[in-house]
Amino acid sequence: MQKIADVKFSAAVLQWDQETYLPPKGAEFRGRQLATLSEIAHEWFIDPQLGQLLEELHSRHDLQDDQQRNVALSLEDYNKQKKFTPAFIRQLSEASSRCFHSWLQARSANSFALFSADLEHMVQLKKEEAQLAGYKEHPYNALLDQYEKGATVALLDRVFTEVRQPLKDLLGRIAGGQSVDDRFLRQDYPKQKQWDFGMELIRRMGFDFDAGRQDISEHPFTTNFNSLDVRITTRIDEHDFNHMTWSCIHETGHALYEQGLSADYYGLPLGEFASLGIHESQSRLWENNVGRSYNWWQAIYPRLQRVFPTQLSDVSLQQFYRAINKVQPSLIRTEADEVSYHFHVMIRYELEKRLIEGSLAVADIPAWWNEHYAAWLGVTVPDDKRGCLQDVHWSHGSFGYFPTYSLGSFYAAQFFAAAENQLPGLHEAIGAGNTAPLLAWLRENIHRWGRRYTSEELCQKATGKTLEIRYFLDYLLDKYVNIYKF
Repeated sequence: MQKIADVKFSAAVLQWDQETYLPPKGAEFRGRQLATLSEIAHEWFIDPQLGQLLEELHSRHDLQDDQQRNVALSLEDYNKQKKFTPAFIRQLSEASSRCFHSWLQARSANSFALFSADLEHMVQLKKEEAQLAGYKEHPYNALLDQYEKGATVALLDRVFTEVRQPLKDLLGRIAGGQSVDDRFLRQDYPKQKQWDFGMELIRRMGFDFDAGRQDISEHPFTTNFNSLDVRITTRIDEHDFNHMTWSCIHETGHALYEQGLSADYYGLPLGEFASLGIHESQSRLWENNVGRSYNWWQAIYPRLQRVFPTQLSDVSLQQFYRAINKVQPSLIRTEADEVSYHFHVMIRYELEKRLIEGSLAVADIPAWWNEHYAAWLGVTVPDDKRGCLQDVHWSHGSFGYFPTYSLGSFYAAQFFAAAENQLPGLHEAIGAGNTAPLLAWLRENIHRWGRRYTSEELCQKATGKTLEIRYFLDYLLDKYVNIYKF
């Protein structure tokens, strides 16, 4: 299993390089290299001898608990993966590399048409993948399960229906509240100063730079090659302070989770993250419950004012806090406020469902996207770059990923509430710039378990309850009543 991990993470290094430093002319060969490594890893993993060994180990009764769990989860993975031939895995990898580079070109030219053909091929492969994997009721369920075990269209339809109206109502109440001025966040913020401040934020959160690094990419992301080598990226807009700040905090939340996984179980399930929903809970907890809190900025804001005196010297902490939490439906998911954000996710979820079931054609994505942004968020999409080309996920073939962002926010609110109850003085510590107690709680209750538990089992263990949406809704209401005075 560790040899297989060596090959997979070697491919991950090449993919990280592809998104950060690869020169454009190297794209074709890079796609080939990634496809070869993916094919090799898959061939090794579906080797019948490995399957027989896992079956034999699974039937034994003399293994320790950790060994039993690693074997059971590895066997489950083996039975899923053997449904796919190495040739199909190679096809997916090659399609992903082509898709990624055509996505970059399409964004640069602001033209979905340049991405459409490669995306069409990717969608067809994902439909084929769903058929090969097998599913009940809806083909999209097969893809959802890859990111959030047990997630289904029926479950997500119910969850999103449960939150949609409360979020609409909250948006309406906020619209009738006091206005918030955030224009000072869109002044001239020099790139190098932003970068340096972002690195300070990352250090404050506890990211270990001896076990990771940060770089620039077109779309911020986190990847790892083991728990002692975790990479994050950010992007910087010199005329908008939000881009760099929230991507740094969000991606560091992911990275802290990866750095908290057990190095002893490299290549084994107990050394891997529980699910994408849990992974997103870590990024969203740090981004929102911590990073957009008044307490967090009490300690940091004076330093920020010294870095950008011209832009912020006359802006009070209260003004800054209200501005970074301004609620206003907008175009870009990664820059969206905590309330309207989930409409961005729901639009993508509904779109992906239709693509995979075949009721929406790839060529119709821009029109469908623009129509639903107007209907659900009341915004007019001016072009493809700020519309359906804004996310990198489809170019990677990550259909089924987007719903985990909302699930992650729901888990994050419940985890943070549990940490508040179990850590007296947590708010005071964060207000003093000390997030170490929170990180230690997350290490103990979330990170160290790897894939031992499902998302719901982990939530039950950490908080005493399975997922309850009310924690998220209560958190939003308490916060925004205070900001908007409605």
